[in-house]
Amino acid sequence: MRRARRTLSATVTLAIACTTLTGCFEEPSPHDAVRDFLVGWQSEDYDLAAGRTDGDQATVRKALSDAKLELDAASFRFKIKSVTVDGEESKADFRAEVDLGENNPLWEYDGVLPLHLVDGSWKVRWSPSVLHPQLKEGQRFAVDIGPNPRQPVVDRTGDPLQTDTVLYVAGVYPAQLGDRAEDVVAKLSEITDYAQDRLLSRIRSSPPDKFVPLVTFGRARYQALQSKLNAISGIKIDPQDQPVNPDAPRQIVGSVSALTPETEQKLGGPQRAGDSVGKSGLQQAYQDYLTGSTETKVITLDLKTGKEVAKLKEWLGRQNVSVKTTLDRSVQAAAEQAVADSATSSLVVVDKNSGEIRAVATKGMHQEKDALAGKFPAGTAFSIVAADALLKAGVSPKQRLSCPAERTVGGARFVHAGQLGANTSGTFQENFAKGCVTALASLARRVKADDLRKSAEAFGVGQPWRLPLRSFNGSFPSLAGDADKAKAIAGQSVQVSPLGMALVGAAVASGTWRPPVLVTEPGSPDPSTEKAPLVQPDPVQLDAKVRTALTTMMRAGALSTPALAQQAKVYGVTATAGNQLTWFVGWQGDLAIAVLSKNYNASAVAGSFFSALRTSP
Repeated sequence: MRRARRTLSATVTLAIACTTLTGCFEEPSPHDAVRDFLVGWQSEDYDLAAGRTDGDQATVRKALSDAKLELDAASFRFKIKSVTVDGEESKADFRAEVDLGENNPLWEYDGVLPLHLVDGSWKVRWSPSVLHPQLKEGQRFAVDIGPNPRQPVVDRTGDPLQTDTVLYVAGVYPAQLGDRAEDVVAKLSEITDYAQDRLLSRIRSSPPDKFVPLVTFGRARYQALQSKLNAISGIKIDPQDQPVNPDAPRQIVGSVSALTPETEQKLGGPQRAGDSVGKSGLQQAYQDYLTGSTETKVITLDLKTGKEVAKLKEWLGRQNVSVKTTLDRSVQAAAEQAVADSATSSLVVVDKNSGEIRAVATKGMHQEKDALAGKFPAGTAFSIVAADALLKAGVSPKQRLSCPAERTVGGARFVHAGQLGANTSGTFQENFAKGCVTALASLARRVKADDLRKSAEAFGVGQPWRLPLRSFNGSFPSLAGDADKAKAIAGQSVQVSPLGMALVGAAVASGTWRPPVLVTEPGSPDPSTEKAPLVQPDPVQLDAKVRTALTTMMRAGALSTPALAQQAKVYGVTATAGNQLTWFVGWQGDLAIAVLSKNYNASAVAGSFFSALRTSP
């Protein structure tokens, strides 16, 4: 766990500190007393530290031990700044670094050790101010932590993409426990498996009149343990509304659970009791942004009244913030409606001018694993990319090509299932529109392998774009001869994701390929300053003449598809990819889409989407 790692680090530092503190002084002086006191305090050898003071040994030991508990400190470290001697009086200035855990910054302060000679030996003149210059008799340390509630994942307009769900936070008011704190946390630990010492340290370090959250429960677990919790005198339950119930697209937004002992250990910090933990999707990817923000004050309290006396340090931890996505509720609703009638489909919608993802909808598939990160054969949908290379190579959209039921190119056999037994003829544009694999494969000899590869890269296939969630940017094979080129043109050796193909459609629609965008703020899932934001490849502008020809060809593709022929200004191609898979890749207006369906007509899903979008509020 993080605290364990910090303690180990402190032990290593201690070894260095001991060497430094010991090596600085070569003759009898107050230095020995200063060294032993600070080393004993740092290493929790309170007998050593107390023995170097003039105070009651038991009182000093308890004060040092209590300071660690009252601060819930992972470690103390010290550095001697100076030691001055004036006859039988001396003064040592030191720098203290206190690790308060929970991902808080180090609390640093300057302290003073007054010393004097007692029977010929230097002793630290004991008082509470030895621990901190502002700590006085009848006072103690405390850490006042104010957690901020979990922030939501929001759509492009700032509306939350989840609704509130009640989580139940069990906690205590320390002042009401008296001397029963150990008994209370022992019982709570027994039924929740949280470490007893961690629960107890949170109570002891908190102001006595403030509610201290200890354990968070979801509804089902709370109901199962409610009677046992009610039986623990002193435990209070605080129901809290938290934005944890995801709206569509649910698997992209992700699910959230209450903090458990296992997740607390795994995450380390800055999570505390009362927090919720993202389990999947954006809720998990941006966990450290959405939760864990705290305001921390180190204070002194009056032991009699429990009231704050002085504020020693205050800081605002990393602010938790909403995660702003590019998703659009109305587009998402249309996408959900479009896939509803199919058994297995995935639909991804992107803005053609920005690459921003507007919707991800699936039926019988997973929105992240399949729609964003799935690895599927491109089939003749890849003819869009291949056509870019072929047009650049001088192939005219009007060139006549035969579309036989079967054809062999370079030893590779191709079958056009829609034309078995026939041998029709048409232009390149017509064969592109109907996805005649045998006609398209025959063009392998007209294009160089390197030109096909360059076109694939220009459309983002294999480019190092990525999302904060799992995604697949496609793979393009090495090509050795005509057979390999023909397989690539037919999309048989190319793997893509629905997201990748939606970006292909957007590239033709806008004239520029752009990497995908799902989250606009924050810039990276990792809030650490050491991590740079996601770096995406640069946009790639398409050849203007080629793009014009491709646009005409894709309009012909939509017009040749019954499900889309009546739709206004829809562009695209319907394609097959084996294993009962069909694709539609195209656009209407500013929205480019890719649909992948199994045992269902992908163009029918596309038609339903454009119709639903037109009639949406």
